[in-house]
Amino acid sequence: MQTPEVDGAALETLLSAAVAAPSIHNTQPWRFGMAPDTRSIEVHADRGRPLALADPERRALHLSVGAAVFNLRVAAAHLGWNPVVRLLPEPGDPDLLATVRLTGPGPDGQPSYRDLYEAVERRHTSRMPFTGRPVPEHIVTEMITAARAEGAHLDVPGIVGTRRLLRLTAAAEARNAAHPARTAEARTWITAPQAPAPYGIPVTALGPREAAGQMPVRDFTGPLPGLRLPALRFERHAQVALVWTVRDRQEDWLRAGQAMEHALLVATRHGVRTSMLHQAMEWPDLRTAMGGARQRYYPQLLIRFGYGPDGGRTPRASAHLTARSTAGREPTAPGARGERAD
Repeated sequence: MQTPEVDGAALETLLSAAVAAPSIHNTQPWRFGMAPDTRSIEVHADRGRPLALADPERRALHLSVGAAVFNLRVAAAHLGWNPVVRLLPEPGDPDLLATVRLTGPGPDGQPSYRDLYEAVERRHTSRMPFTGRPVPEHIVTEMITAARAEGAHLDVPGIVGTRRLLRLTAAAEARNAAHPARTAEARTWITAPQAPAPYGIPVTALGPREAAGQMPVRDFTGPLPGLRLPALRFERHAQVALVWTVRDRQEDWLRAGQAMEHALLVATRHGVRTSMLHQAMEWPDLRTAMGGARQRYYPQLLIRFGYGPDGGRTPRASAHLTARSTAGREPTAPGARGERAD
């Protein structure tokens, strides 16, 4: 099989998939570069849109970048490459979080996740109520297997465990609501339909408030007059999945982000909607409590999943690609642009 060329159309496909990844508050904290000599896409952290209170250690930023890395891998495999990933490849460049080298097909052909490419476009967060119909076991098992393939873990607890995780998430949401600075930080990422922006979450994509107080969906609008969203009843018995890692280093955060996106794309391929519940991860004591009594692992994210209506789309900024040669010249080249779903 002939190795495809890294031409403009291929780069458009690769970067369009990368920027379709979910990111906390749709901050899109990534930049991309190209090393033509090694046929490698470089994925850098972008410090230009920080969350000083919600993400002071940039853990969520690494999750977001990890999701973008996985989407790059999916698109590369779809185009006929076997992507080879290196995490944190240059200790002297802390913002270079990963490289994705485009190599020819291996002896076993293309990676199995290449079939997830169509799900990249269709996946976006649904903050709407779900029906409560259980997701079949074989789909849940496939999501668990997907996370493990990326070096992380995904646990789907029973009713008692789910209620415990949701109580901790609700406690975090209450703390956020009572913290004016955190409320203000989250609110800065809400955009009005009449004032479109390349980052953040449009009001139309937020979804309703939870009428019964049982589902701890994030309230971005707070008590501002005129921004209160309608209240609806959410599913009584939620299904959630906890993404966790054995260690808690930058590399683990990047792996957890890839695991998250792999599981989300598997769910999307099967028609399952997903949303992220990150609130408890933003408070050290509540994040520790999410790990349970044994404290042998590090929670990274809680995923809510089920059947229901699609969520609203969120914008994406243009992804500008920087081409870097070994001689040190860094001309800029146009990258992918367009809107993808969060």
